[in-house]
Amino acid sequence: MTEETNNAGNELVRSITWKQGLIIAMGIPILIVPSLCDLSLNLWAMSIILWVLSVLSGFLLNLPLGELCATFGVAGIGGSIQHIFRDDEKYKNKKVNTGRMIGSLGAWAYFATWVPVIPIFTIMTGEYLIGYFEVFNGLDGFARTGFYLLLGALMYGFIILSGRKGLEGGAKTQLILAIITIIPILIIVIFPLFNGTFHLDYITGQLTPTGWEWNGNSILMILGCFTVAQWSAVGWESAATYGAEYKEPSKDVPKALMACGLLCLAMYFVIAFCMYGTLGMVNDGSIQTIGEAGAATLIPIAESNFGNIGGAIAVILLIAGMVMIVQTAFLGTARTIQIMARDGNFPLVFAKTNVYGVPMYAMFFECGIGFFIILAGITASQILAVSALGFAIAFGMCMCAFVKSRRDPRFKDVERVYKVGKFWYGGAIFMGIFEFFFMTPGILYYVYETMGWVYVIVGIAATLMYIPFWFCLQYWNHKKHPEEICGINFDVAKN
Repeated sequence: MTEETNNAGNELVRSITWKQGLIIAMGIPILIVPSLCDLSLNLWAMSIILWVLSVLSGFLLNLPLGELCATFGVAGIGGSIQHIFRDDEKYKNKKVNTGRMIGSLGAWAYFATWVPVIPIFTIMTGEYLIGYFEVFNGLDGFARTGFYLLLGALMYGFIILSGRKGLEGGAKTQLILAIITIIPILIIVIFPLFNGTFHLDYITGQLTPTGWEWNGNSILMILGCFTVAQWSAVGWESAATYGAEYKEPSKDVPKALMACGLLCLAMYFVIAFCMYGTLGMVNDGSIQTIGEAGAATLIPIAESNFGNIGGAIAVILLIAGMVMIVQTAFLGTARTIQIMARDGNFPLVFAKTNVYGVPMYAMFFECGIGFFIILAGITASQILAVSALGFAIAFGMCMCAFVKSRRDPRFKDVERVYKVGKFWYGGAIFMGIFEFFFMTPGILYYVYETMGWVYVIVGIAATLMYIPFWFCLQYWNHKKHPEEICGINFDVAKN
């Protein structure tokens, strides 16, 4: 029997190095694209500061996560929260295993954060093509939705084919996309610094919107925008999602995280700074190019410096970048669902992996959700804002899990193959409080102000709907899979 065949089952395979983990996560900087315009319209040049702070906050959030992934060999935020909160001994005489329910809710919140990335960038790819190339002009209504679905099918099919043999194959595809995307995009945004089309006074003279007042509503708007920025700029935690698949997690996890974090810090600042300094927000009181370009903020920069050909190249590069980030999201969320299913917190069929250790059923499930969201007909900005609530909840719970892993007697004798210092322990406590009590109300206010109450309710429901689903699933597992540990003790419930 070959080694590949022997790997078939429910286990992920240790097959990648930190370099491959970094390459797979290199699509993260493209996450700035869908919210670059939204944050600029709400905060003007102050958004540049917010982008930098959001990436820096990722070092407080992601390095503790790296310790969890390396030490316990779990897959990212979802796996970490489930593993730490699961305490079957403590809840064996209780009706409900609250630890399993809390852990799986955190994992679901993380999944609900990342799985919308796929339809977001599928829709944006379609918008770029329809808006820039005449051959696609005129597509509207159902024809436009059908076009999005076709693009989604092509993108998902490409990613599944390239990643079906494991992360190593996905890393090779990602490297090719990174080479043809990231460097040219940097050239496009940096070029105005040398040809005179960049204006520093666009930034210094437009630091805050006209009529800006520092009051409670303004603070909530900043916190809401900060959550949206974190959704984009802290996504480099995906390098830790593959903690169970690194060959040497003690070395690979921190190297992959630090490298990806520094890459994002540089790119997010450069893109936001150069974009705003080139386009500006206001000129003699009238809305300028940022508002007109919308999410396609890099295209007018390319056109003004390289002509129509430059604009076409920018579109192609951004689409390649979108495929890259979709692959990052696709591979990461599949592993979250796989480990949830393996722990009995999602239908067990999704725990299965192929002979290469890839959770194919979970990937097909993601496709289904992506198509459903596309058919719902909502915009990329609306999808992003709604999913950002799950991000704040997931990271808040992750920081709680990290603190618990240090304080709970169950883990006192666990060897820390990678351990962050005291500074990060304090930082984790601070960020846990910050995510729950500042970011959560901030994003709810942001969604209400920009989209209305309906989307606030949808955002809350997208996370909380998992709780009744979990109870139904535990009953199903009790009846159909009695060999599995159940989250509800039915023997106690009967007494």
